[in-house]
Amino acid sequence: MARQAFWKGYLKLSLVTASVSLTPATTESSKVRFHVLNRATKNRVESRYVDSVTHKPVAEKDQVKGYPRGEDDYVLLEDEEIEEVGLESTRTIDIDSFVPRGSIDWIWYDKPHFLAPEDKVGTEAFCVIREAMRANDVVGIARLVLYRRERAVLLEPLGKGIVLWTLRYGDEVREPAAELDMKAKVDSDLLTLMKKLVKEETKEWDPSMVQDPVQKRLKALIRGKEKSLKKAAPARKPAPVKSTGNVINIMDALKKSLAAEGGRGKSR
Repeated sequence: MARQAFWKGYLKLSLVTASVSLTPATTESSKVRFHVLNRATKNRVESRYVDSVTHKPVAEKDQVKGYPRGEDDYVLLEDEEIEEVGLESTRTIDIDSFVPRGSIDWIWYDKPHFLAPEDKVGTEAFCVIREAMRANDVVGIARLVLYRRERAVLLEPLGKGIVLWTLRYGDEVREPAAELDMKAKVDSDLLTLMKKLVKEETKEWDPSMVQDPVQKRLKALIRGKEKSLKKAAPARKPAPVKSTGNVINIMDALKKSLAAEGGRGKSR
């Protein structure tokens, strides 16, 4: 089943343009997710924004973003003002520069996406751009609005397509810790034994090596609870009251009851 593209636009290099689509290369669709419920009613619990002082709900129209500049002091910014300083969402991946492949450290890489031509007309242009990058052993750098944020992206040829990586911002990447730069003298005999051990434990890569054991156990737990719910005997419904076939008028019944009570009073 073909994956549904979540972004469509154009790949552009100088005057060469190709219609393309983006699909996330990773997914969390199989991840176990839970809803928060009211234990008594089994109804879902809703989250609402409330005032931190009055504890009263705040309507969406009254919510505004604020940048803290001191204790209980904020600079208020409207959504329109924030959008104005962002990159215009032109739906175009305009490659403005190239860098040698492998020159960007792994720590800058964020999320991978598959970039593919959207129609036959753009396929030739797409392939020319891909093969030109591959021939020069370079990757392309561009900017794009994704996930409601302006992002720097890297385009890397892969097989018959191109992988588009969103890159982390400069202030998100920390300098290497001092521990990583530690220099220690390594015993040659110890290194020989360790290299032998590493070689013996080396295997072919298999995706099963990075399966999430917690998710696996959670799914097993849920399946077990589902089975126990199916085995549990259904609650017995109360037996229907059998009708005598005689329909008694309420007014007549009350009159008879009052008459009977009156008779008892006279006898007393």
